[in-house]
Amino acid sequence: MSGRNLAVLCGGSIAFVAASMAALPFGPRIVFDAPDRSGGGGGKTAAELAAEFKRDFETKHDKVKEIAEKALAEAEKGVPMASTAKELADQAITGMNEAKARLDEMEQKMARRGQPADEARTAGERFVEDEGFKAFAGQTRPRGRHIVEVKDISSLTTDAPGSVGTLVRPDRAAPVELPRRRMTIRALLAQGNTSSNSIEYDKEKLFTNNAAPVAEGALKPQSEIQFEEATATVRTIAHWMRASVQILADAPGLRSMIDNRLRYGLAYVEETQLLNGSGVGQSLSGLVTEATTFAAPGGLVAGQMIDTVRLGMLQVALAEYPPNGVVLNPIDWAFIEMLKDDQGRYLIGNPQGTLNPTLWGLPVIPTQAMAEDKFLVGAFDLAAQIFDRQDATVEVSTEDQDNFVKNKVTIRAEERLALAIYRPQALVYGDLGRVA
Repeated sequence: MSGRNLAVLCGGSIAFVAASMAALPFGPRIVFDAPDRSGGGGGKTAAELAAEFKRDFETKHDKVKEIAEKALAEAEKGVPMASTAKELADQAITGMNEAKARLDEMEQKMARRGQPADEARTAGERFVEDEGFKAFAGQTRPRGRHIVEVKDISSLTTDAPGSVGTLVRPDRAAPVELPRRRMTIRALLAQGNTSSNSIEYDKEKLFTNNAAPVAEGALKPQSEIQFEEATATVRTIAHWMRASVQILADAPGLRSMIDNRLRYGLAYVEETQLLNGSGVGQSLSGLVTEATTFAAPGGLVAGQMIDTVRLGMLQVALAEYPPNGVVLNPIDWAFIEMLKDDQGRYLIGNPQGTLNPTLWGLPVIPTQAMAEDKFLVGAFDLAAQIFDRQDATVEVSTEDQDNFVKNKVTIRAEERLALAIYRPQALVYGDLGRVA
């Protein structure tokens, strides 16, 4: 509704405006934390534009409120509202409505962030777009080093759009990507951060539930839960590569090297460590290492592989933890999907199906990091937590005699994290029995 129409409805005053101010949803309603890539805003980020729109809206809102309060005070004294004041009120209301429309438009743009044009940039894109790196790479003879923190090791994509600014021409083709393993284990676990070099926590050993009905005034039974002190040490995963110094002026090539080699290399080893780390030396103590050994409960016998997995789920459930996933090697999962009855009909698999893999109602996570003929079932989010000490960081440096004489640059990527296993009983690991 326009400001002039609102003034007319109020019978020549803006008392209605003052009466309804509290009902309007004034104030911030959205939070912006990503760059605005719509092409507007003069290069400002979405957060900067949002703050600008919000300030403009609040200024106009305060002006309308001031006029309304003044009009109400004069109305109480029996002073009629002058025509000039009405015009000023109409202008103020119109300006407030326009400011609100701009804020609503920005909110709608941000609501479309899930579309391809708004996808997150890759680690390589964030690195080559970093202003400090551009200044470093723009030197005639780059000397020294530059560090850029790149995050989201589990959700990194390699086909997200993003501009590399003026560093290179936009028609330059990036190298073809290498085949990639899908990383899944990190997403199963609870997430956390730390600023220390180790995490001290209580690891649950045993829960004895002696709860029972008791008579009035009788001694109540005591239950026991046993813990042991444990420490998860922060470990470093790192590697480096040497490249020609000309790579600093080749944004697509550098981005590809960071995403396809350095960044992917960290994720690959992290996946293996989270699942199979031995806890010896600089290794994490992984889920398989800490898990409880499979033992068929209740005297039940598994007739097939899928029965073994079902009994593993039962073992976790009997330990009072709700299992939420099964980790298998892709070969074993393919074998299970191809199981047929005596008439050649698939027991589980559907060659034309598109549903996500599930077994006994739980999602199946196939990964080559799991050994063949093994399975891991558990309540993963309750059993363990990742603590990131240092998100993946990429560093370039020319500070090396060999680099100097050979016109090379060293590019290093590293991350630091710890893995705390709170409840080994919530994880069950065992053999499927397919391989003799």
